[in-house]
Formats: sequence, structure tokens, C-alpha cells
Amino acid sequence: MHTYHLHHAKDKAMQTTMDLLEKALEIHSAAEWHKRLDLSRNALHSAKQRGNLSPSIAGALAEEIGENAQKWMVIAALEGERESACKSRMVRKFLLGTALTIGAVGTAAAKGVCILC
Repeated sequence: MHTYHLHHAKDKAMQTTMDLLEKALEIHSAAEWHKRLDLSRNALHSAKQRGNLSPSIAGALAEEIGENAQKWMVIAALEGERESACKSRMVRKFLLGTALTIGAVGTAAAKGVCILC
């Protein structure tokens, strides 16, 4: 599997799955992504209409373009939740602690330690 990572001076910090999709579409057309990820031919169009990607599509796109798939699956899951105080809390917590959390998970996994135990 090939991964691609673009570095543009105009790149802004990506915070939504629509940002992720926009970045992916700078690399390949929607038709090419449908083929590469074995998606139905209107999956990305439907996601765009909804305003968010599914966690599995977000993770696969992220992986293909050299982004952190776990991070993008969590963002997609949070985007799909109904608005609530809990969602707002988790979004704030996740966005503030993403780097620390992903680092802790990676370190724990490398050591074979369960971070939930």
C-alpha cells in the first residue's frame, strides 16, 4: 500500500473529516478513491452531503495519505454523534489531548501494556 503526504505552505490544521476528504481529493479524484478503497461509487459524495465521513472511510483515507488513522477514526465517530454536553466534552478533550493520547497508546502498545487495565 502506498502512502502519500502533501506539504503545502497553505495547509491549515485539519480538524474535520471534510478537511481530510478535501486533502485526499487534492491527491486523487473521488472516482480513484472509490476504486482504491473499494467503495460504492457515490460513497464520498454521500459523505460530503452528510458533512462527515464514516470512521472506517476516514481511517482508510488517512492511512493512504500518511495521516494518523486512529485519530481520524475517533474524529469521525465524534462527528457522527448527536450534539450533547458529553459530545462537546469529548471533542474538547480529544482535540486538546490527541497528541498525548496517541503517543500513550503507541507507547503502551509497543510495550504490550493495556492502557485500559
